[in-house]
Amino acid sequence: MLAEELVDLVHLIQTQRCEAQTVEVKAAQDGCPTRLYDTLSSFSNQDDGGVIVFGVDERQEFAVVGVYDAHDLQKHLVEQCNQMHPPVRAMFTSASIDGKIVVSAEIPGIDISDRPCYYQGKGRLKGSYVRVGDADEPMTEYEVYSYEAFRKRYRDEIEPVSRATRSTLDEQRLGRYLTSISSSKPNLAQLDTNTILELMSITRDGVPTLAGVMLFSLYPQAYVPQLCIVATVVPGTEPGAVDEAGNRFLDNKRIEGTLSEQLTGAIAFVRSNMKVATHIDRETGKRHDREEYPIEAVRELVLNALIHRDYSIHTQGMPIQLLLYRDRLEIANPGGLYGRLTVNELGKVQPDTRNPVIATAMEALGETENRYSGIPTVRRLLSEADMPAPLFESSRGQFRVTLYGKHGRPEERIVLNDAAGLSDVQRTIALYCADKPRSRSELAGLLGVQAPYAMRRYVKPMVDAGQLVLTMPGTPQSSHQRYVTSDTLITRRS
Repeated sequence: MLAEELVDLVHLIQTQRCEAQTVEVKAAQDGCPTRLYDTLSSFSNQDDGGVIVFGVDERQEFAVVGVYDAHDLQKHLVEQCNQMHPPVRAMFTSASIDGKIVVSAEIPGIDISDRPCYYQGKGRLKGSYVRVGDADEPMTEYEVYSYEAFRKRYRDEIEPVSRATRSTLDEQRLGRYLTSISSSKPNLAQLDTNTILELMSITRDGVPTLAGVMLFSLYPQAYVPQLCIVATVVPGTEPGAVDEAGNRFLDNKRIEGTLSEQLTGAIAFVRSNMKVATHIDRETGKRHDREEYPIEAVRELVLNALIHRDYSIHTQGMPIQLLLYRDRLEIANPGGLYGRLTVNELGKVQPDTRNPVIATAMEALGETENRYSGIPTVRRLLSEADMPAPLFESSRGQFRVTLYGKHGRPEERIVLNDAAGLSDVQRTIALYCADKPRSRSELAGLLGVQAPYAMRRYVKPMVDAGQLVLTMPGTPQSSHQRYVTSDTLITRRS
């Protein structure tokens, strides 16, 4: 960070009067803060890292108070950084504002294989933190476990299910699987059934694994009751909404069975509850029905949830949630994104696979291609239906995808100036940035493209046209730059 960028960042903090996901302020007027390990940990444990700004006092409405001694401050902060595991390597910058010295410490995010970064004095479980908005929150036991599971390659799906036996598996379904797997893998065709099931981790020492139970059991929920889908139709746009009769749910169903049966049940539930618009072609008189959501897109998303959810003991009590609101469809599954994959990379890179046995078996059963084409397919189907792009969110042990109906996202309650002549993509960006300032990575995630392309193709032309405004105009290339829609472009509904 350059000194000029630090000055701009301080001015942005004072304008917004708040800290942020990647920004923490400390007064440090009378000495180096003695407890920084929570922020050092939380910034290290997120991809974008973060910046601690010293010499700004939140209690004085973010006034610049200056640090007591820039050299001594850096020395003591380095000592605290070395008490972390792995050690934190901060990068320092100092600048003068109104004759007072402010210091920034940039904390880089560490590789996921090294996470969690934690304070050694409290240990991994109690000394690991995660950034939530402008706060540093202790990691849950599950969050710590999820990093360890990736690093040590835990395979929860192949753990044997103690009460299950081979006799509880559906022989007909198992037969179809064995026929498919043997024909596609000639080496397996020479082996007996029990050996194949062991090699493919459907059983372990003759006992069905969790994957085997979820794929082939006559009734999987006898062993894992909550590994199902809870599907609900809500009458409004927010949880807890009621209809005129006082009903909280218009439909509410627990969808059980094998993964294939749950997939079929979820699709049937959505199809029976979503709206269908009927159009009559004036020239031919033919009737065309248009479903509220492309059903193939819904299928891909439910399938992703079933295959890629976390099946560890930490989440076996949590079902997948399928929620149909008046304006959107949400699917939430336990377990955030696995491994190094980020939301912005969904559908663009080959991800680490949390449950390879389940993924391979579902391919053999003809449920999925297992070629990582699901997310691109969803984006294409929504685009062809002239609908908003899906919204993906991964946070604190949950992954959520939201499909918005034809009326679009809540941001579209903001009215755009028709005279602006915006393209569809520009309108999407303008509505997205009207709600709050957005970063490069957020805009790239919205558009489903790489950040450099998004900036060059869409964002910069809108900035040049005065349609988007920089939050840090003095340093346009700053990594902390955000973009907000110009007030001349929008009218907010009351």
